[in-house]
Amino acid sequence: MEGRAVTRTHQRGAALLLAMLTVTLVAALAASALWQQWRALEVERAERQRAQAAWILTGALDWARLILREDGRGNQTNGNPDHLGEPWALPLEEARLSSFLAADRDNTADSTLEAFLSGEITDLQSRLNFNNVARLTTVQNGAVPLKYELSEPDLDSLRRLYELLGLPRGELEAAAKELLASAQMSLSDPLPADAASLLPTKLSQLAWLGISPSSLARLEPHLTVLPLRTTLNLNTASAEAIAASLPGLDLAMARRLVSARERTPFRSIAEAQRLLPQGPAVLSDQYHGVRSSFFEVRGRLRLDDTIIEERSLVMRQALDARIVWRERFTRR
Repeated sequence: MEGRAVTRTHQRGAALLLAMLTVTLVAALAASALWQQWRALEVERAERQRAQAAWILTGALDWARLILREDGRGNQTNGNPDHLGEPWALPLEEARLSSFLAADRDNTADSTLEAFLSGEITDLQSRLNFNNVARLTTVQNGAVPLKYELSEPDLDSLRRLYELLGLPRGELEAAAKELLASAQMSLSDPLPADAASLLPTKLSQLAWLGISPSSLARLEPHLTVLPLRTTLNLNTASAEAIAASLPGLDLAMARRLVSARERTPFRSIAEAQRLLPQGPAVLSDQYHGVRSSFFEVRGRLRLDDTIIEERSLVMRQALDARIVWRERFTRR
């Protein structure tokens, strides 16, 4: 009898242990199922958020391109210059996305996406173009069809800019030589294997040529990188960029030009020239202008706790505003 009691006790203990293991397994499976469901919902939410953000930012970019096309129409029809008093130059302050949507029965407060949009268009020809330093030329006798050489007037402009900003000139000289070598290599090797031989397409990529991050931060308001040779727009450029672009022009005179254009934008470089004293400071349509073809479009979307930003380079030719490159990044 005593042995049977011990056996039944052992059986009850085993049954209890088995029941506990079963409960634990069921709980673990339930927790795993809940986690999988939560993860699937989060993935779906993130994907939906990404798709919504892409749609909104693409729409904002198309809107900016339309503004630039209409401005180009005015340039063609009336000979208008590009200046900072035009509609494209007014930034879009952060606004609730629902304020752009038409109110209807399908667009209620409960269904409207809680998102905030802001952005701006910047004239990149308001800055000196670093790529102007490498000038593409033809070689006589047809031995070599094309070659790059340093453009000393453009390099001198960058030297003056470095001096105005108090930056190390040796850094600029080394970067100019690297740019020339990379440009020359690109003629014979369109797909270089060495990353150092790639040509920069954005200001941040000048770090490839040896320009330090601290220098790039100081240069950003006055310097850019564009795929074609460009002139400096006297109606939108900073006083530092104007002074650097013209030998014999000091910063005080450049600031007077900036003050004058705020009252009446220059319709030609001849109008700006009349404000300069007689001397070596002579504007040239080879380096200066009053119209622009390259613009940076920035869009910023705040969606719940996520901020999605997009930068695009837009090139305007006549009434065509095409996208050269786009980049998008997310932060919280």
